[in-house]
Amino acid sequence: MTNHPVEGDALLTPAEVAALFRVDPKTVTRWARAGKLTSLRTLGGHRRYRESEVRALLG
Repeated sequence: MTNHPVEGDALLTPAEVAALFRVDPKTVTRWARAGKLTSLRTLGGHRRYRESEVRALLG
């Protein structure tokens, strides 16, 4: 993947994003699969989400 986090932009776990939106973490994963939320993959294959994008969706 060529997507790199922007300098100073924190990455959130699905559980952290789910807590912000008050939904189940599986819902966050579904949003990423549907293209509603951009996810990055760690070397271990876990999804991470840019905090700035998540905050923009909340606002």
